[in-house]
Amino acid sequence: MAAHNELGKEGEDMAAAWLARNGFTILHRNWVLHQHEIDIIAQKGKFLHFIEVKTRKTNGPARPETAVNRRKFKTIQWAANAYLQQNPGYPWIRYDILAITIKMWGETEYFFIEDVFL
Repeated sequence: MAAHNELGKEGEDMAAAWLARNGFTILHRNWVLHQHEIDIIAQKGKFLHFIEVKTRKTNGPARPETAVNRRKFKTIQWAANAYLQQNPGYPWIRYDILAITIKMWGETEYFFIEDVFL
């Protein structure tokens, strides 16, 4: 497995644990339809969350969340609509980004951006 894929898997594992610690119920990880994937689908309260996880291993200026552009967001929306057609009954949804920065020295940083719309 390529190093970036290993980092992505590690980040998604960290994200699932962080979300669970913060009151989310993980429903699916890496939900795929055709070529479209949603990293994590979770529920908290009345909301169904479609969560894109971005992980970077750096102390530099690049922020992981900046990797989610309008095109990526549209892909997530497409997959979320397909999920909702297959799993009706969720009137309240949110699109979120969980950015994880694994620092060489210091604690791992989690930056959760709720209710994103690009």
